[in-house]
Amino acid sequence: MGIIKTKGIIIAESNMGDFDKMLTMLTPGLGKISCAAKGARRQSSSLLAGTQFLCFGEYILYKSREIYSINSCETIEMFYNIRTDLDKIKYAVHITKIILDITNENENSYKILQLFLNTLYMISETDKDPDFILSVFKIKLLCLLGFKPRIESCVVCGERENLKYFSIKDNGVKCEECYRQDKSVISITPSTWAALKFIIQAPSKKIFSFTLKDESLKELELLSKIYFNEKLEKEYKLEELW
Repeated sequence: MGIIKTKGIIIAESNMGDFDKMLTMLTPGLGKISCAAKGARRQSSSLLAGTQFLCFGEYILYKSREIYSINSCETIEMFYNIRTDLDKIKYAVHITKIILDITNENENSYKILQLFLNTLYMISETDKDPDFILSVFKIKLLCLLGFKPRIESCVVCGERENLKYFSIKDNGVKCEECYRQDKSVISITPSTWAALKFIIQAPSKKIFSFTLKDESLKELELLSKIYFNEKLEKEYKLEELW
């Protein structure tokens, strides 16, 4: 038996038996793990708050064979504003489904966890357009997964001016001369290009600290949606929960 102390966020939960829970937790060092929480559904349980969906906390785990169990926990952030707003929780659930898909056990997930927490904070604590938050999250996550687009110069000729098109197929921007034979290009304004550059280069804590006007915002939303689905080879749709 091994005792482990780790921070983590609950990204899925299901009932087990009369009072227990089976949880999926994303941790910085262990990656995505499954944990049993015995008695967590009892109203008197010390695990009641810390084993709720989207609770971020510090957990004491013990591992017997291949099974993790939660011994104790201390909550750090509950994201209450998400829990009380149906629109906010819709976006939070959508992002969590993505996190569930792209994480694995026994991998370092520190950067992904940091991005996830910062994104949830923006949804919970700000009035920023949730579609803007989702778009920025997707672009930054792709960078962390090894799909960072090339935006400093044309991916074909290296031209650094007139970069008005983004190629989904070739993973970056193209100039006026090189985009014509590429049916996967999306036209982008200079503001959208600057936004992409900022998202790629800025640390996760600062990636949401800019604004876009309507035209560029729509471009970023379209680009992030198509590029994300293409690179992960899956169509992610923002669906109504009820």
